[in-house]
Amino acid sequence: MPGPGFEWIGKEEEKEVLEVLRDRWLFRYGDEKDPAFKRKVKTLEEMVQQKFGTKHALAVTSGTAALITALSALGIGPGDEVIVPGYTFIASMSSIIVARAVPVLAEIDESLTLDPADVEKRITPRTKAIMVVHYGGTPVALARIRAIAEQHGIPVIEDAAHALGARYDGAPLGRHSEYVMFSLQAIKHMTTVDGGMLAVRRSEDLAHGRRVRWFGMDRKAARTELDVREVGYKYHMNNVNAVIGSVQLEHIGPVIARHIDNGRFFDQALRGIPGLELTRWDEAAEPSYWFYTVLAERRDDLARYLTERGIGNTLAHKRNDLNTVFAASRRELPGVDRFYARMLHIPCGWWVSDEDRDTIVDTLKRGW
Repeated sequence: MPGPGFEWIGKEEEKEVLEVLRDRWLFRYGDEKDPAFKRKVKTLEEMVQQKFGTKHALAVTSGTAALITALSALGIGPGDEVIVPGYTFIASMSSIIVARAVPVLAEIDESLTLDPADVEKRITPRTKAIMVVHYGGTPVALARIRAIAEQHGIPVIEDAAHALGARYDGAPLGRHSEYVMFSLQAIKHMTTVDGGMLAVRRSEDLAHGRRVRWFGMDRKAARTELDVREVGYKYHMNNVNAVIGSVQLEHIGPVIARHIDNGRFFDQALRGIPGLELTRWDEAAEPSYWFYTVLAERRDDLARYLTERGIGNTLAHKRNDLNTVFAASRRELPGVDRFYARMLHIPCGWWVSDEDRDTIVDTLKRGW
């Protein structure tokens, strides 16, 4: 599927990147007294805070790095359990494995996001977090998830890799939970070429995140005098990535609006087509439609039919626990299997024109 963030990189991004290269300050950190040093990463973090109303924003090298940082902030480690949907991209589960914790798989519902009823069944005394995934840009039923989490004193980590610009209960994602991850990878709504952002509420989590993204070290302390007390990584974003993100964020409004317009068009135009069912989500959720998902009879036949007519489509992922690395977490997930057997993703991004979307609808109405 063509058309994500990297495809609308233009002259403004080129200009800003060249400025950083010519100033020679490529690194995230620098001499604050040097007039050539511009706090590009900090600027992007502040723009995210202002745009989405997050308390604090921490720029890192990927969405996965942001998830690992969130787990680290919670002190999650060996023997701890983290509930995660049984169907999502492997990065969600991989971050838990990196933390040496145990991914506990839960069912998905008709929104293709975490099923609150099954989450409650999976909680044990070892549960230390619930990781929700706003799959395809559709927010999970956050009110129900958070009510369960608060009842048990468990924090919520939101994986919003697909869901930049989505809203829940009238507010942008980034405001609802203790930790919210956004992916800024090349194929997302916007890009820094590669990167991620972690929104956190507490200043101590921000301070922890700043250490984790730089080897566990306090950048303000002299290296020969500090005592590194926690494991950290090289997760800091650089200035080249940051300026691309800053330019893209300035123009993200119309981009997300077009995703939403196309998605809502399909919500109406695809209703009632024989053999096709649409997903459903919490009434407080407002998706940002990273892609559009249909549930189809004879799904594989539909995929071939669309491909033969030049219409992009994908299954995107498979059940995570079918991968050997996650075999220890394998369990019966009849809901995941039921939805996976029928789901197919079609494009609804900013690059899908009015003519394109009419063609997609007409093609589906002719049957397969």
